[in-house]
Amino acid sequence: GCQRLQADCISGAGPKNPGGKVNEILMSVLSTIRVPRPGDRVHKDECAFSFASPESDGGLYVCMNSFLGFGSKYVERHHVKTGQRAYLHITRTRKTQVSTLHIILLSHTLQVQQWDGEVRQESKHAAELKQLDNGIKIPPCGWKCEVCDLQENLWMNLTDGKVLCGRRYFDGSGGNNHALLHYQQTGYPLAVKLGTITPDGADVYSYDEDDMVLDSKLPEHLSHFGIDMMTMEKRVGEWEVIQESGTTLRPLWGPGLTGMKNLGNSCYLNSVMQVLFTIPDFQTKYVSNIDKVFNEAPSDPTQDFKTQRERDLTHLFNHQKKIITSHMFKALVGRGLPEFSTNRQKDAQEFLLHFINMVERNCRSGLNPSEAFRFLVEEKIVCRQSQKAKYTQRVDYIVQLPVPMDQATNMEELQEAERRREEAESSGAPPSAAPRAQIPFAVCLAALSEPETLTDFWSSAVQAKTTATKITRFASFPDHLVIQIKKFTFGLDWVPKKLDVSIDVPDTLDLSSLRAMGQQPGEELLPEVAPPPLMTPDVEVKALSLSVCLSAPVLDDSTVSQLCEMGFPLEACRKAVYYTGNTGIDAAMNWVMGHMEDPDFSAPLVLPGSSSAPGTTPTESLPEEHLVTIVSMGFSRDQATRALRATNNVLERAVDWIFSHLDDLESMDVSEGGRSGGGSEASREPPPGPRVRDGTGKYELFAFISHMGTSTMCGHYVCHIKKDQQWVIFNDQKVCASEKPPKDLGYLYFYRRVVE
Repeated sequence: GCQRLQADCISGAGPKNPGGKVNEILMSVLSTIRVPRPGDRVHKDECAFSFASPESDGGLYVCMNSFLGFGSKYVERHHVKTGQRAYLHITRTRKTQVSTLHIILLSHTLQVQQWDGEVRQESKHAAELKQLDNGIKIPPCGWKCEVCDLQENLWMNLTDGKVLCGRRYFDGSGGNNHALLHYQQTGYPLAVKLGTITPDGADVYSYDEDDMVLDSKLPEHLSHFGIDMMTMEKRVGEWEVIQESGTTLRPLWGPGLTGMKNLGNSCYLNSVMQVLFTIPDFQTKYVSNIDKVFNEAPSDPTQDFKTQRERDLTHLFNHQKKIITSHMFKALVGRGLPEFSTNRQKDAQEFLLHFINMVERNCRSGLNPSEAFRFLVEEKIVCRQSQKAKYTQRVDYIVQLPVPMDQATNMEELQEAERRREEAESSGAPPSAAPRAQIPFAVCLAALSEPETLTDFWSSAVQAKTTATKITRFASFPDHLVIQIKKFTFGLDWVPKKLDVSIDVPDTLDLSSLRAMGQQPGEELLPEVAPPPLMTPDVEVKALSLSVCLSAPVLDDSTVSQLCEMGFPLEACRKAVYYTGNTGIDAAMNWVMGHMEDPDFSAPLVLPGSSSAPGTTPTESLPEEHLVTIVSMGFSRDQATRALRATNNVLERAVDWIFSHLDDLESMDVSEGGRSGGGSEASREPPPGPRVRDGTGKYELFAFISHMGTSTMCGHYVCHIKKDQQWVIFNDQKVCASEKPPKDLGYLYFYRRVVE
């Protein structure tokens, strides 16, 4: 590097530039070069402002002072902006392999790779494949791995008939590698995937050739183990349907059709971002002003949310490459949050909300694209004893749609399948494939809107607990509506499981009948009186000024015990029961699952009014630097103080807290000690409410994200997006025209308002 630098400098020497001047310039340049220290990030694979890499035209230039990478388009601009003149120029040329394409004409349908349009090659082992006469015969169903008893992702070796599980995926799901290990031990090269065999062919893999292949003698090879191709039917599972396996998909590329490389279980991120990239609010915010973002970027743009978001969006909309890789953005969105900073699989819905939260943080002023999803929910609670009502509103971004399994249209088929499963289990016979529950979308929507009975409601009208009815409606309709199908639930043993359901999600949706009406004429409201505090048995109830001992309900010991038996800390269990008002194990468990990451999750329960309660930290003990940081984001000092007090002075948790309590903060009174001396209470303008858009409740479907696997913690995500009236499937880096979009198997659905 130094020799190259010296040569470049000396090449400018001449009569008007004597050697001394050259040496002076050289020493000046060399003085800016430093050696990376432990902890320094050296960006030698990706440009900070584009997706240029060492393999791109012009290569990559790494600044020898900041170690940031720049493509040829941005290195000169960085030099002008910073004065830096020493860069390491990295170029890399990929070696290409030239292969001859052979098209094999078979007596059955030509087998084609689903994604890249490549015709599978005839295996070199097919014609002379050795098959052992070991007497093994394979049944038409009920297969399981001979080593670990897995019943999915099974492959039969075509030499000895062994049925073994497939490869393990990044996240530990899939198989246990037993089919691969068998090849490594025996050298038997070909295997067929059970469940894909039809009269037209099957999926055959060659371990030796490390590729999917054709086997022109497949009928003969299968017959050796008692399998008649002509009588076999393909077992179509969730993975095959969602990824549209079995159809020839036409690859697409260009602006808006750029794939995103999987960086190790980053499919949840890729799917969510591909959908967001199609929404005009995000395009306007992040695509139109890349030059301004470059000029205003901080010294390390790789750690700046705005810069990296603009970088991704700009190149996904305008880049002609088929694939981009965004290591920096993935690292940035996961910074400080363990659940998004690892290579483990995540819930796409949780990531969407996390990303919206980040956008909210970075858009306190100016255009906020997350407003496209924001809407108001009205909850009306009617005390059945007094018939008086209470109205509250909250902000939300996603509609969570329940799945009433007891209203499946194929209930008889499901019950018969369960009966056969129990019989097979008792007899030791292999189980048959279970049918998928068919749930009407209208039933799910009705379950969302039907009145809910509250059996333990404290009524301020009767000053006692009674029964109430809660009705939830839309107080506003967003420009873009996100619907989550609540497929993931807990079994009786509290083990997470996924519901295998098919829902006839419509292309158009009219929610006008679900608009909130507000207080009705003649309707009386419940008095604004707080309920008595909920006390625990071990807390002494001290007399107040009237020296009266308050009687209050105690914690449900049985619910606390059930939670403790599941392995949760005692204090966390007590808080779960307290904050859910003794309403049962389901509500308490949901509270636990939603607060496990709280810094005070295991801290002792402290009741309101206690001097050591959270939120009573003296102002003097609040870290001033934390206050300054939150205030710099556009919040008042009082709001920052409240957030820090609520989270034990943990900055990152305080920022999350403040964005999840925007409604409360915008309407909160000025705290004591921070009240302005000027102006009266009466002269103050009422605080503004959350900014939401509203319009008609009619929508059309434009995208959906689907999940494959048994849990959000494993499996794979893909998304389908409608572009110019054509559905397109985005499967990480693979982008193709969709032939059969599986709209009934989605997890997150995205609708946009229909403007009349």
